[in-house]
Amino acid sequence: MTRQNKILILAVALLIIINIAMLVMMLSQRKGNRGGYKGYGDPTEVIAKEVGMTDSQKTEYVKLNEAHFKSLTPKFDSIRALKKARFEAMKAENVNDSTIAGFSTLIAEQQALIDKAAVSHFRTVRAMFTGEQQKKYDAFVEKMMQRRMPHGSDKNSDTKEKK
Repeated sequence: MTRQNKILILAVALLIIINIAMLVMMLSQRKGNRGGYKGYGDPTEVIAKEVGMTDSQKTEYVKLNEAHFKSLTPKFDSIRALKKARFEAMKAENVNDSTIAGFSTLIAEQQALIDKAAVSHFRTVRAMFTGEQQKKYDAFVEKMMQRRMPHGSDKNSDTKEKK
């Protein structure tokens, strides 16, 4: 066996070992974050703990959430299809601005339906809690909404520099 063949075999073996190590790391990270998001754990468990849900409230919350997201799937699919069609239309040389604006209007209408459904869902979930739980739920939802805001979009944020 020549020296070049030995180096080649060693390099291939090393690459295989590195690939296996990377796969193991990726799979172990997925397993550790199953059902959660950004290190917070299972969303249902997080909100249950924050609000102090009973077991029956947790069960009801899961049912409401599943039904809510199932009802939104067609709307999200519609938005995705409209965005794809808008993009395809933009590639055409003879497309006019009103055609693109029409797609944007249709997308906005679907988004408005999603927003309306979200408000209704939050109200339904909130109604299943006691007075004290409702206060905790309101605080939790407000905290989550602020967390999702893009940086610098919250005009009342304490973290913004005062001029």
